[in-house]
Amino acid sequence: MGSYHLALLNIGRIRAPLDSPQLKDFMDGLDPINALAEQAPGFVWRYTSPGSNNATATRPFDDDDLLINFAVWQSREQLWDFVYRSRHLEYLVRRREWFDHMDQPFLVLWWVPAGHIPTLQEARLRLDQLRRDGPTPAAFTFRQPFAAPAPD
Repeated sequence: MGSYHLALLNIGRIRAPLDSPQLKDFMDGLDPINALAEQAPGFVWRYTSPGSNNATATRPFDDDDLLINFAVWQSREQLWDFVYRSRHLEYLVRRREWFDHMDQPFLVLWWVPAGHIPTLQEARLRLDQLRRDGPTPAAFTFRQPFAAPAPD
């Protein structure tokens, strides 16, 4: 489907340790929600920490309390449907129980050639670009999306 796929990096600063009672529901939901994503129409790939089925052990930022969600989807619409029209929404609604409010952008989207799996470094650069320049075709948000590049 298409020459380009949509990459996503979403970060969040946890309010408590991963093994705390406060984050128990979040941690218990990771495997079921990740499995739901993998079965959803349009899912392509998601990052997992080495030796794990989730990304909670990876800390690519200078803040050990920042967790990441890093994935690739076939289209913005398919990602939107998963995020807002599936059981995932139940967890999104509860995010303030588990994650602090962030003053800077914490989610960035960008187009990648179909078949390309972006690196964590690429994802960090896109988030930095969004924070520096605001939404552009190279780094944008759900609220201010940009269409995929035209096929060559």
